[in-house]
Amino acid sequence: MTSTISPYRRHLLAAAALISGLSHALGAQRAPAPGTGAMRRTIAPVPGVEQRIDIVTPLAPELAAYGAYPIGVRTITVTDRERRDVLRMIAGDSSARYDRPLRLEVWYPAAGASPARLGEYRVVMRDPSVTVSLYGQARRDAAARDGEAPYPLLIISHGYPGNRYLLSHLGENLASKGYVVVSIDHTESTYDNAQAFASTLYNRPLDQLFVLHAIAELGAPASGSFLAGRVDANQTGIIGYSMGGYGVVNTIGGGFRTAAATLPGAPPRALLLERSADNATYQRSGGDARIKAAVAIGPWGMQLGVWDAAGLAGIRTPTLFVAGSADDVSGYENGTRALFRGAVNADRYLLTFLGAGHNAAAPIPAPAESYAYSATLKSFPFTHYADPMWDTRRMNNILAHFVTAHFDARLKGDSSKLAYLQLVTNGKDGVYAMDRDGTPLPAHSYWKGFKRGTAAGLVLERERAANRQPPPR
Repeated sequence: MTSTISPYRRHLLAAAALISGLSHALGAQRAPAPGTGAMRRTIAPVPGVEQRIDIVTPLAPELAAYGAYPIGVRTITVTDRERRDVLRMIAGDSSARYDRPLRLEVWYPAAGASPARLGEYRVVMRDPSVTVSLYGQARRDAAARDGEAPYPLLIISHGYPGNRYLLSHLGENLASKGYVVVSIDHTESTYDNAQAFASTLYNRPLDQLFVLHAIAELGAPASGSFLAGRVDANQTGIIGYSMGGYGVVNTIGGGFRTAAATLPGAPPRALLLERSADNATYQRSGGDARIKAAVAIGPWGMQLGVWDAAGLAGIRTPTLFVAGSADDVSGYENGTRALFRGAVNADRYLLTFLGAGHNAAAPIPAPAESYAYSATLKSFPFTHYADPMWDTRRMNNILAHFVTAHFDARLKGDSSKLAYLQLVTNGKDGVYAMDRDGTPLPAHSYWKGFKRGTAAGLVLERERAANRQPPPR
């Protein structure tokens, strides 16, 4: 049987240029800003295919349900001044710098009740000539809720290529539970502005840290922002998928191997040395103590030797790793699971979707328009979002459940949520034993919050830090 590799996988597999010296398909010229490039077109959606990002199915685990807060959403832009300009450096300007803009989607607890049917998002698709409509629960520009503010901050970082809406289902869900959630459009790494891979390799952790800094400033009581006094950046969690996960690993203390900085395809002038495990400055200040918990979904790089044991030993942030056991982009045994095993100084979990590939859990359900063949990509964009084995909504619900437990425990100090993470390792091995009233019997060992039979195909491994750190709160 012949298999088809999606354009998304082609992009990331082409990133093996970091090791093999293959040229990436994209050049060093900066593409037009979003909305100024190729003419957009609209493809009629497939009849009967839903485009909602907020569906929680009847088989979803308990903590996948939306929370009690109405949700607001706003789009803002922050700019990092004088960032190194990797694209111009590739072209020969060794000292080039530029002001790097980052567009952000911000979800937050909103004031007032939400209407029954809400918010449309106009989203650039994997085929960048197509925009689609997605629907969720957030109200555009709604007034922010005070009440229990300030709320912990969560930062979401997409894959390559991607955009700030790729994990929008998770952004909405977590905001409804009392978080301010900020999802980044990583410049030069989006569907409509993807550039040389070296830019993503260099900028990803820097973008994540800069956004934390920028949101902390906007959250200051006198900032004049709608976030003023409403976000607690001292209690921050970070979520990254694929290249976003690559950034997360480095952001929380996983210093790069020194050799990674000079491999073919790496950023020019050995820029990765700035955040290598052997760099004393990185060891002192490469991360940010305000980040108290992390989630890395299919993080890219370990399979190509970007990290080694010495670098991973620098991670001390409690981390939930998420992977498909058949991930052919980031790898599993030599990829995400190797990262999980190597982060020996952190409390950590590894959630595995057995048989799933690189799209496990993270992407939104495939938009209806993605079912149509794309002449631009010469494939079906559907494969960028979907998994061959697993239903996307089911995976999204499971991810929301575990991410909620992880962040509630670490950022809100809700120790009761740890019970959702302390489970029989293989879901199929749990014993479901309830009486007619739903009270667990002594023999019951099924995954907490999961309905009978729904933990099959899932594995959750747990390891404690070798060098125990004080609790975050």
